[in-house]
Amino acid sequence: MGELTVGDIAPDFDLEGNGGARVCLSALIGKPVVVYFYPKDDTPGCTKEAIAFTGLADEFAKAGATVIGLSPDTAAKHDKFAAKHNLAIRLGADTEKATAEAYGVWVEKSMYGRKYMGVERSTFLVGADGRISQIWRKVKVPGHAETVLEAVRAL
Repeated sequence: MGELTVGDIAPDFDLEGNGGARVCLSALIGKPVVVYFYPKDDTPGCTKEAIAFTGLADEFAKAGATVIGLSPDTAAKHDKFAAKHNLAIRLGADTEKATAEAYGVWVEKSMYGRKYMGVERSTFLVGADGRISQIWRKVKVPGHAETVLEAVRAL
């Protein structure tokens, strides 16, 4: 499967989520959905990103969008992460990494010369029609949630 591009139908997923709920993309189609992938709960960048999206949760809701954060962590870890930081976004447990693979964000990374597989911080804006309307890859956290909100408002 080639890399996803703008205009492609967003791959569906149905994952265990925080708070005991399922996180299912097809159940949300009809409104915009922000699907952001992050490497790990409670690490500095991932925490800042989740807090930034939470801080704008009301604005995303006003714009009609749902924000979903996905990582390979378990739903139990998501519950702790959400409680610790008062997160107001849905988190999905992509423990099998199948969703990350479908979106092309489960990639080889390198740290201190060591290669390993991990999640490339990326965000996909899925339009109400289920198609990808915007993609951000190799996301830098500062200002990112605001940028995504502007894109949602422009839909």
